[in-house]
Amino acid sequence: MLADRIEAKWIDAFCEIFERCAVKAGDTAAILSETQSRALNVHLAELALLRMGARPFHVVMPTPRNRNIVPVRSTGASEAIQKLGPVITALQQAGFVVDCTIEGLMHAVETPEILKAGARILVISNEHPEALERMVPDPALEKRVRAAAKMLRGTKRMQVTSKAGTALDVDMVGASTVGVWGWTDKPGTLAHWPGGIVVSFPKSGTINGTLVMAPGDINLTFKRYLTSPVKMTLKDDYVVELEGEGTDAAMMRAYLAAWGDREAYAVSHVGFGMNPGARYEALSMYDQRDTNGTEIRAVSGNFLFSTGANEFAGRYTAGHFDLPMMGTTIELDGVAVVRDGVLQDVFG
Repeated sequence: MLADRIEAKWIDAFCEIFERCAVKAGDTAAILSETQSRALNVHLAELALLRMGARPFHVVMPTPRNRNIVPVRSTGASEAIQKLGPVITALQQAGFVVDCTIEGLMHAVETPEILKAGARILVISNEHPEALERMVPDPALEKRVRAAAKMLRGTKRMQVTSKAGTALDVDMVGASTVGVWGWTDKPGTLAHWPGGIVVSFPKSGTINGTLVMAPGDINLTFKRYLTSPVKMTLKDDYVVELEGEGTDAAMMRAYLAAWGDREAYAVSHVGFGMNPGARYEALSMYDQRDTNGTEIRAVSGNFLFSTGANEFAGRYTAGHFDLPMMGTTIELDGVAVVRDGVLQDVFG
């Protein structure tokens, strides 16, 4: 296996993102990792913080055993902390937490407690730094993501259509919306790098219609571009039918069924990518162990549809699909924000 050399340019990139997170000389920073974390990113985080004059310390947890029947990927719900009180306390007191766990703390059960104490968390997605260095901070992106999040919070209805046959209706009243531009400088908040995504978690019983994934759309749980159509019928949030003749549909049916959990079939969140620097073809450029697919989630103009846990609808499960779709039209209260896969110029 090729061993990666630490590059000065990668330290530069980490310094740039930490500067956006308002890290200053003398600040205490916790680097949270696990025994199976990408060691290269852990080292780069430490070197960047030291270069900036911060005072980093490491919290390294044993990677817990996967007790599920299937492999777990891209959940955003790391189990590394294992609810250990001393670890939670250390992260609360750090002020700034660099999250290098494999899955990330976005939906981890311990995260609200850490954020409530005023810590800010930057999740460094489990990507090779070659991908991270391309996704540098962009102040203009922050402005657009903020505007999109504001628009989604005021939206009553989202409609998603496509030439492939998608016709999805989402009641957005009461949905919880999150915009991520790639860094956080506010106490009690979390962001992930790369960024450029806006997603909403709808309330229970709000999503109905048909979702058709076309060849070239992506299943990020499997880290694969689809080669055949997959049609999903949704009723009151749940996938009640999943049709398709190819390998893609067969794998999805098998994976969902393996959980033995109805909630795995429910919708987690809906949203779209906004980062003009994120590349659709990037998934083909890296070995599977070298990418977590966050760049693909952020590709400008995609429709990001996900199944699995949605705490705002009272649903919890470890089963999760992230399914970026290209070529859709997304309308918010009749205003097209994405048209045929192209993000429209409505967010400044």
